[in-house]
Amino acid sequence: MADRIFVARHGATEWSVSGQHTSRTDLPLLEQGREQAIGMADTLAGEEFSLVLCSPLLRARETCRLAGFAEAAQPCEDLKEWDYGEYEGLTTPQIRETNPSWNLWRDGCPSGETPEQIGARVDRVLARFAAVQGDGLAFAHGHVLRVLTARWLEMEVAAGARFKLAAGAVGVLGHERETRVLDRWNA
Repeated sequence: MADRIFVARHGATEWSVSGQHTSRTDLPLLEQGREQAIGMADTLAGEEFSLVLCSPLLRARETCRLAGFAEAAQPCEDLKEWDYGEYEGLTTPQIRETNPSWNLWRDGCPSGETPEQIGARVDRVLARFAAVQGDGLAFAHGHVLRVLTARWLEMEVAAGARFKLAAGAVGVLGHERETRVLDRWNA
């Protein structure tokens, strides 16, 4: 099993800045996002990874490349962002104009993914990391990495709501003895 898993959220995009839900829409990084990705190289300097996985979406791949891990990274479909279905491109306030009680973590998205579906995808990612010795690194997106964190900590998908991860930030999932822990967040 991986000793630690570093989670790296892609840098800022036009929609991450505006708060629009972005899953399938393949946006590039803004200049700010490119700078954040380059800064990740410093955050990750000196670390060695047995497995590097990357969402196949442009914003994650570009972050991975600018952080210096493009050659080591394996594309991972299961690290794509939560599929927002009919809510793609909308902000939470826009969604709540027609669905006032909507909660992503409880309800998922119409024509998109349920919490159970994204949980199953993330569990497959964790199984890949469980098969390696040493540390792992995942370049992906805010919500899917929050779900990955919750599942690492043996929590339900909905607990991911509690792990806000900024664009261009890194978190570290580790252990304290045999207990899985959140070691570092939003670095």
